[in-house]
Amino acid sequence: MHPIKVENPLNLITQKCTLGCPILDHLLDGGVPCNSITELVAESGCGKTQLCLQLLLCAQLPASRGGLGAASFYIHSEFPFPLRRLRQLSLSFPHPTAMTPWTASLSMQSEFDNKPSDLKRRSSLFFGIAGKLKSIAKRFSLAIVVTNQVVDLIDSDGANGLQVGNFGYLYSSGRRVCPALGLSWANCINSRLFLSRCKEAGTIATSGSEDQSCGELGVMMMKRRMQVVFAPHLPESSCEFVIVREGVFGVGS
Repeated sequence: MHPIKVENPLNLITQKCTLGCPILDHLLDGGVPCNSITELVAESGCGKTQLCLQLLLCAQLPASRGGLGAASFYIHSEFPFPLRRLRQLSLSFPHPTAMTPWTASLSMQSEFDNKPSDLKRRSSLFFGIAGKLKSIAKRFSLAIVVTNQVVDLIDSDGANGLQVGNFGYLYSSGRRVCPALGLSWANCINSRLFLSRCKEAGTIATSGSEDQSCGELGVMMMKRRMQVVFAPHLPESSCEFVIVREGVFGVGS
C-alpha cells in the first residue's frame, strides 16, 4: 500500500488570471481562479477599484503572459466610472482591446432595511445572484471578481468574528471592521481577499505613485495589505502592496 497524495482540483484544472504582479500572483498561487467568485472586501481608498481595473486589463493578456486571452466586462455601481485611470493603466499593458463600462444603480446595503422580512429577501437575492454567477463562471470558464464594503464592528455583546461572518478579526486603518454584506453573502462566494491600509507609510524607490510625497531617502508611499481570509485552494496569508501610476504592485519582504 502506498499513500495517495490528493491534490486540490482547483489547482489542477482551473485556469487563473494574473494580477499583473508576480508578488500578488504568488500570494494567490498563480492569480484569480476561473470557475468561481472571488471577493475583494475593503473600506474606501484601499485599492478595490484599482485592482479591478488592473484585472480588467490583465484578463485580455495572452495565456503566455498569465492572462486569459479574452474580453473583460466591468459592471460599476458608482458614478462616475474611472475611465481616466483605466486609460492610464492601459499604457502599462500592450494591446488592450476596446472596453465599454456598464453602470448599475443597485446597492445591496441601501435597498433593504434591517427588518426580518427584508433580511430574508436580501438573503434570497444573494443566493440567487451568486447561483447565476457561479453557473455562468463554470459554463464559460470565467474569473468573476466582486467587491464589498466594510462597516465598523462594535463588539458590545461579545460576538466573535465567526458570528458576523468575517471569519476572524479584520482591521483597517487601526479600526476593527467586518464585511458589510454579512454572513449570508459570505456563504455565496468562493474566496475572500481583504484589503487594508497599513498604519505607517514606507519609503520605496519608485515613481509615479497615486499617493506619495518625496523624501530624502526616496518616495514615501502609503502601503496597503492584501490578506487571504478564506479560499478553497489557499492558506491564510498576506502581503503588502502599493499603488503607482503604472499599476498595483506587491512589496517584497
